[in-house]
Amino acid sequence: MENKLNVTFITLGGHVEMEKYRYVYFVTLFIVYILIICSNYIIVYLIWIHQNLHEPMYIFIAALLLNSVLFSTTVYPKLLTDILSDKLRISYSACLFQFQIFYSLGGSEFLLLAAMSYDRYVSICKPLKYPTIMTKTTVNMFLVSAWILPAPQVAVATGMSANKKLCSLTLEGVFCKNTIYELQCIETREYIILDMIVLLNVAVVPVLFILFTYTRIFLITYRSGREVRKKAAQTCLPHLIVLVNFCCLCVYDVITAQLDFDFPKTVRLIMSLQIVMYHPLFNPIMYGFQMKEIYKHLKRLFC
Repeated sequence: MENKLNVTFITLGGHVEMEKYRYVYFVTLFIVYILIICSNYIIVYLIWIHQNLHEPMYIFIAALLLNSVLFSTTVYPKLLTDILSDKLRISYSACLFQFQIFYSLGGSEFLLLAAMSYDRYVSICKPLKYPTIMTKTTVNMFLVSAWILPAPQVAVATGMSANKKLCSLTLEGVFCKNTIYELQCIETREYIILDMIVLLNVAVVPVLFILFTYTRIFLITYRSGREVRKKAAQTCLPHLIVLVNFCCLCVYDVITAQLDFDFPKTVRLIMSLQIVMYHPLFNPIMYGFQMKEIYKHLKRLFC
């Protein structure tokens, strides 16, 4: 018989407040989900239809925004269904599937940001070689690698979790992520090492590569003229802000999973909302208003 998990929503007022404001929560989250889809797809649409945006930098931005929509879709449909349901339950297999998709797409986001940093590095530091390095084949290779490489690595951890004995059937959180480890009876050393290897491959190495490329960009533009520094700031600053934002969420996720740090329920709620509401909306706002060419097309579209 398949295990069922009682999913407890972490709200400031507890389950009673959940019952009282159920439809308010549903309408609010539904509107947010529609905003996430529309805001991300508007930027993707502009990049798709305008020829001057058919450059590697904008293609990577479109891929990142599509990744945000997929990231949200792993959470929102089930979350909206749960809000309207009297029994907040999810099967263990469905929970593992959500875990798999959630962390695979999280790893894809780091790899896409790494590809974007490399594109900026070549564009600013090796402008004469840019057309020969960042070819259509190279861009496609980066995109395919970003979406394929994390999935099999996360799948190993997911498969191991599927065979673990459960000592608890109550899960605190609005969706299934690393909190599923709290359900398992024993967490072995091999399991922790595997998680660290996956984290190293899909998050730490890409972040170190991004820091290396942006350090090189900073050193070269620092010795260049004012116009070069201005151009570098316009194209690199949005990427760095998005990276810092996503790294903060990742660090919190690692702390809660591996260091067994018990955050207050209020903090857990805020961070969960950051992941499912703030971050997917943050990317299109950042790229839509900070990237000059995209902002120009946005003004034409709405004005």
